[in-house]
Amino acid sequence: MAWRSVGANNSDLIRQLRDYGVIASEAVANAMIATDRKHYCSRNPYMDAPQPIGGGVTISAPHMHAFALEYLRDQLKPGAHVLDVGSGSGYLTACFYRYIKAKGENANTRIVGIEHQRSLVALSKNNLNADDPNMLESEQMIIIEGDGRKGHTAQAPYDAIHVGAAAPETPTELINQLANGGRLIVPVGPEGGSQYMQQYDKDANGKVHMTRLMGVMYVPLTDLRS
Repeated sequence: MAWRSVGANNSDLIRQLRDYGVIASEAVANAMIATDRKHYCSRNPYMDAPQPIGGGVTISAPHMHAFALEYLRDQLKPGAHVLDVGSGSGYLTACFYRYIKAKGENANTRIVGIEHQRSLVALSKNNLNADDPNMLESEQMIIIEGDGRKGHTAQAPYDAIHVGAAAPETPTELINQLANGGRLIVPVGPEGGSQYMQQYDKDANGKVHMTRLMGVMYVPLTDLRS
């Protein structure tokens, strides 16, 4: 089972995820190989399990990041606008950046990570700069402090939105910020109850279709006061 994997290093972890069929495409594997988890997770970076990163928050297991990239890969194109809600340590945000960059250069590309804990915003920027300072210096990647439940209208509409915590119900505001042809993946359900990773696709006419992907267990999507 993939979530019992422990890699000797980052490349070995990604190889195991490919062997288990979690990673289905070479482009996703390459983005994850290029983004060494040691920069974003100081404890057990190559174990396929959630790990604490501070502030009562965990970085998701690598297999969940792989699923996110696979589900969104058709939307991750040069020129796309991508929103990573609850960006935490910055790992998946970096993977989004590298995945798109490998497809080609486009000055309109924007990858936005939004996180409501100031300490994690600072941590993620330090992590990203330790990995490759060109990501933030390019200004095509932006890390902001804010309430991700409200999205980030300044860079909307988004071709792809990923949410790293569970919304108690359908996240209407994030769906509103999806571009036509865009896709949102988000865990939905109550804390401690049944949660499902759900995919929302907005077609060319703005109609939204929901697909339930899998059962999951995530911390709730909250603000600092709740």
